[in-house]
Parts: sequence; structure tokens; C-alpha cells
Amino acid sequence: QLLPHGRPEPVILGSTAKDVPLVTFGGEAGTTFEFRELNDPVMGGRSTGTWRVDAAQSVGIFDGEVVDVPSLRAPGFIKAAADGKFPDASGMIGGELVLVLRTSTPEYQGFRVSFAAGTMSPSYACAGGGSLPLSRGCYKAKFTAPAGPQFSEVRIPFDEFSDKWSPASGEQTTTCAQDPGVCPTAQSLAGIVRLEIWAEGATGMAHLEVRSISAEHHHDESPLALLSDRPPKEYDTCSGPVQGDLRFGISGRTTPDVPVPVDASESLAEAICCDSRTKVFAEPQFLYQASDIALFSKLEIGVTTFYDSVCGVPLFRAPIGRSVEDFKADTTEHGWPSFRESEVVHEHVRRDADGIVYSSCGTHLGSYLPDERGDRWCIDLSCIAGRPASVAV
Repeated sequence: QLLPHGRPEPVILGSTAKDVPLVTFGGEAGTTFEFRELNDPVMGGRSTGTWRVDAAQSVGIFDGEVVDVPSLRAPGFIKAAADGKFPDASGMIGGELVLVLRTSTPEYQGFRVSFAAGTMSPSYACAGGGSLPLSRGCYKAKFTAPAGPQFSEVRIPFDEFSDKWSPASGEQTTTCAQDPGVCPTAQSLAGIVRLEIWAEGATGMAHLEVRSISAEHHHDESPLALLSDRPPKEYDTCSGPVQGDLRFGISGRTTPDVPVPVDASESLAEAICCDSRTKVFAEPQFLYQASDIALFSKLEIGVTTFYDSVCGVPLFRAPIGRSVEDFKADTTEHGWPSFRESEVVHEHVRRDADGIVYSSCGTHLGSYLPDERGDRWCIDLSCIAGRPASVAV
């Protein structure tokens, strides 16, 4: 059962179609792994790199330079690799590997990511790329890191990975489209034991700041996009449909699970943010802590802007005038993202006489519940997980 804001009992509801976090850098159980940096071992190789974790910002930082190996007159590589038992991602076989990252070197053309499964020697497989005997089982794909200071999602469909690639260049020698036998399978996604981030096959400076890595539904196959339905017109308070690609994993919450009758096809965001029948109810308390959400591992460095889940207008910016730790403590104390006066974008945030909070687009956001420290907006993450209006899907 969902509870009105301010009730004490924590409730975290499951989802029938969750995305799968694989790697985070905030110390979360089950997704925290030790990455180690490796420079190319070829005789005379001169590429150099580093890997470190910024614990305060919950990011892994990969930095270095790829140069030619003089004896080969071809680029070497640097990479950061982690071994361990990664979460079972078999349910995402039709989906994508998603890296949340940013870069100061968007011009670099050799970024790649690989994962190993079904091999007795993951490090050997990820050195041989299927070109050496018994070196199958390390699946690699290339990606481009977008320019800009904000963290972005890089989405790589699993059918773009191959476990046959050149150890000299990193380029695939056989693609998944050419031979299904080189493609990852559900079985391999269930048993990932090594994950690597590469700069390879192109010379130049390479810098990545990685917030998280996950296995997720394909954009076009997301449960929300396929199954969502707006509330009936007489109950629909929103100005348009809920965005199909909400941030923080919210789009994976596809069932309404509310204690009043609503349409079964509504997602949690549609039921809580748009259906007037749920006006006095909130999303599950402590939803932001759920493993598929993990809000505080996905915040921007510095200040994060939270956008309307329907129309994409900015609603809250946090933390302002306090630390991330204070913002997190305030949120943990109450069980929902909790914002203070200086963090509210008043142009787009309204409240009625009962303290119910809405956006300028009519989206229900949560409750205004001041406490002993002053004004406080207790807000449903489901309703402030949107993309900015200029890029909303």
C-alpha cells in the first residue's frame, strides 16, 4: 500500500520489469567493484592511464593518453577492469548496456566497453578477443562520449557487442549482425564476471567520468513506452503524457500499485503524477533508495536540476546552500526527496490550500510540509524525473 507523505512506515514496491544496475561508485552493495587500470603490455608500448574513484562525487575517473607503439606504428591502449560476480542481467538481453558518464575529450574516437562471461579466464578472453585459442567470451563494443559538462547516457544495444575482435585494434572482426554466434546471450548476461572500459585503437587524450553502468530495456521497447496509458480524461490533471524515458530508472516502474482503483495500464508515474484519484497518496516511501533507482548515485556533480516528468520544465535544483550529505540526510529523514526554499524554482512550482504541490503544467508533485527547520517540499521522485523540455522524449 502507498502512504500519504509524512507517514512513518517505509514501503518499497517491486517492479515487474526492472532495469539492472551493474556498477555504481557510491559504495552500494552488489554494484561496487574495484577497477584497476592497465596500460598496453606490448613491448615498447607508451600509452599511460590512471583510474580512481572520487568517493565524494560517486564517480569513477578514467584518464590517460593513447600513443603509438613504436615497434608497431599503431595505437596502443589503456583500460580499467573489474572482476567479480555482477548482477544477473539476463532479462535485458533485448536491451542495452547503459553508461552514465561525461567527458572532457569528446573528440576521442577509441572509447570501448567490454564484459566477460562464460569463460574460465576472463582476463585472457579480454586480451585475445576470440583470435587466440579458447579466448571467446569477452564481448566488446565501441561508443562515443557526448560533449558537454552534464552527465549523459550512452546506450549500446547488446546486439552491437561481439566476442570476436582484433586484440591489435579493438575493432570487431565478426559482428553480431554477420554471425549470431558472436552475440551475447541471456545466459552470458546472467554470468558477467568482468567489466572493462577502454581507450583503444586511436591516439589521443582520453578522459571519462563514469557515474554508473547498467543493463536496461531498449528505448523503443521500454515497458513504459509499450504499456503506458494516460488516466481517463475526467481524472487526468497533466498537460500531456508522461515522458517515455524518465531519469533515475523511474520508467522501469510500470505498475500503478495504488490503494484506489485506477487503470491497470497506468505506470507508477502516471498514477501518482497525473491521476486525480491518487491525489492524497504518494509513491512508496524510500523508493529513491531502491536498487533500480539509487538516486544519490546518479546526481550530477554539484547541483542537479530536477525536471517535470511530463512537460520538462525545471522544478527543483539541489543541493543549494547545503551539502549533498545534508540533502541526502533530509531526504532519508522523511523518506522522499526533500527540498528547501532556495532549491525551489518558484516559477514552475505551485501549492494549493491543502499543501498539495503541483507544477505549472498541472503535474502533481507531492506535498508542502514545513518542519522545525523551515519550509520543506516533500516530493515524489516519479514526478520530477523528467528530461529538460528541449530534449524530452
